[in-house]
Amino acid sequence: MSIRYHGAYNAKTDVGRVRKNNEDQAQVLMNANDEVLLVVCDGMGGTNKGDIASQIAISTFIEEFHHKKKYHLLGSEKRWLTKIAKKANAEIFDRAEHDPACRGMGTTLVAALISDHRLISVCIGDSRCYMLKEKNHIEQLTEDQTYVHYLVSTGKITEEEAMSHPDRHVIMNALGIYPALSLSIQEYEYNGESVLCCSDGLYNQVPVDEIANILSTDERCDQKVSSLIAVANHNGGSDNIAVALWETISHD
Repeated sequence: MSIRYHGAYNAKTDVGRVRKNNEDQAQVLMNANDEVLLVVCDGMGGTNKGDIASQIAISTFIEEFHHKKKYHLLGSEKRWLTKIAKKANAEIFDRAEHDPACRGMGTTLVAALISDHRLISVCIGDSRCYMLKEKNHIEQLTEDQTYVHYLVSTGKITEEEAMSHPDRHVIMNALGIYPALSLSIQEYEYNGESVLCCSDGLYNQVPVDEIANILSTDERCDQKVSSLIAVANHNGGSDNIAVALWETISHD
């Protein structure tokens, strides 16, 4: 039996305090199937139109989500997310190939699809998805596809060293850079937890514990999103900031 969720959601981006252009995109949607989709994209390329890449990616997901069918077979949601990510990748790559002004553009992508008792996350790059497992405690569902994460996972550096490593902003995967796409996709049990998707402009400026504390307050959903962005800017705002938040109020 399908589950109908009742919740609050909000998505915002901010240019930050250093960058001149905002290349981030964030969106939270519900469709006619009572499913929820969170998407965050962090455009890359600077003068090479990273904002166009992130806009193409998020527009593709929004359009396809509104026309999505409800699947019941195991693995169908993963196949749908993979299909849409590949479509967005092809559109960005094709635009860059035919428009010299867009050559080399790309974007990260993190998306979370909530359907009944399942949450499926897809990650390309270093934007993240978190789940609030209990008050003041969040769990990172995605794995950063970055050079420093590789160094940490292979034991070459520690987590502490990664935080100040000179190559900490180097990502090893992005949407639209190559004709073929590599992505990470995972499925989790979902029981009404709050879900946050964000770009590195948030988590590089706001400690995870502080993010969890803000999500655990009694503020409205939109106030929490604004608070997260305000703290990121207060702590330096060195990058664009994208935040997408879903909170379940009840489900039946």
